Amino acid sequence: MQIFLCKNLLGVGTNKQPNKEEEKMDKEFSLQAVPQSNRNGFFRMFVVMLGFTFFSASMLSGGELGLGLTMKEFIWMVLLGNLILGVYTGGLAYIAAKTGLSTHLLARYAFGEKGSYLASFLLSATQVGWFGVGIAMFAVPVNRVTGIDMFTLIVLSGIAMTISAFFGMKALAILSFVAVPAIAVLGSTSVGLAINNLGGLSELFAYQPEQSISLAAALTICVGSFASGGTLTPDFARFAKTKKSAVITTLIAFFIGNSLMFLFGAVGSIATGAGDISDVMFSQGLIIPAIIVLGLNIWTTNDNALYASGLGFSNITKIKKSKLVALNGLVGTLLAMWLYTNFIGWLTLLGGALPPIGAIILADYFILRKGHYPKLEEMDFEVVRWPAIMAWLGGFASAQWLPGIPPLNGIIGAMILFIGLSKLAEHVWAPKRAPLGEEGY
Repeated sequence: MQIFLCKNLLGVGTNKQPNKEEEKMDKEFSLQAVPQSNRNGFFRMFVVMLGFTFFSASMLSGGELGLGLTMKEFIWMVLLGNLILGVYTGGLAYIAAKTGLSTHLLARYAFGEKGSYLASFLLSATQVGWFGVGIAMFAVPVNRVTGIDMFTLIVLSGIAMTISAFFGMKALAILSFVAVPAIAVLGSTSVGLAINNLGGLSELFAYQPEQSISLAAALTICVGSFASGGTLTPDFARFAKTKKSAVITTLIAFFIGNSLMFLFGAVGSIATGAGDISDVMFSQGLIIPAIIVLGLNIWTTNDNALYASGLGFSNITKIKKSKLVALNGLVGTLLAMWLYTNFIGWLTLLGGALPPIGAIILADYFILRKGHYPKLEEMDFEVVRWPAIMAWLGGFASAQWLPGIPPLNGIIGAMILFIGLSKLAEHVWAPKRAPLGEEGY
């Protein structure tokens, strides 16, 4: 089987630490492991991961659950859904913190050098699409309640979000420091008003939906709302100083951040029939707080999406992440309204293709490689690992057509297929495998 020398491509020598000039050129370490000296402590990672889970779509999903479940059912489904997501993303966070590598560089081990391009393209193209949709999701309601020109809103918000994503993890941390408490406080205030309008907590828990949804459907919504985005967890968790802090901050962020988003949407939908907290706040007369919550929520979501897309296309093109972030931001901004009106269904379909990527990385690292990857600069990558490509196709098909919870079907199906096909390929063709030396991750 053809072998591709990753170290020649990256221009990095064996056992060589990046010098100051190299770090200055790419402070986001798009094509190398994040050095320990550039890692972040627990609190900063916690805020970044909370910002990561403050996801606009989770509020809409929460609204759908709120209208179809009792509050007790809602609480149990959200906790179970976040437990599933936490296990999935926590495993990816562990690998990222141990190796210092992004999702796209980890994909080279599982998919091969050129095979990782498939994963990177799917992840990145989807994130650019959602970036554009997010801009429109902000501009449309703000235009409706304020009368500010739509084009102006799209351009200004697109520029602001692109600039902050351009400056990388430091800017994401600063944005999260501002956005997380603001969204939590203002959202909780709105929810408190909604509960009062309902007649108190007792009335909220006494609520009975007019049209119930099944618990299986509810769990599908919970897991599906963030399974695709959660696949990008390594892009952020690789900056954690320790594996422990990466896993703990990821788990807590899902149980606090994602649960809050679901709760905001559910209570708002029960009280007003609107699933988006910003629409609820508009109806409560809280125009400025609504714009702040909507803007900051979409901003954190979009910055994470744009940042991740830059890393993915950097893996394919070897161009600096910051330049690609600027390009992706321009594309997403220009196409915002078109994406919003024509492309959401397609993006949702693509989202089903992402969880099998993370599942294959997890299976490769923990099961086939026994929790050990050779260092990136020492690795001789296969061009394409076909078991991973075939397992990804099978996982995607499992998510689309098998009964049950689609994202979970995709994850489990891809894992089983990848392990089985890899063992078969190893037995039949005995391909050359990279030695697992003592120096590694």
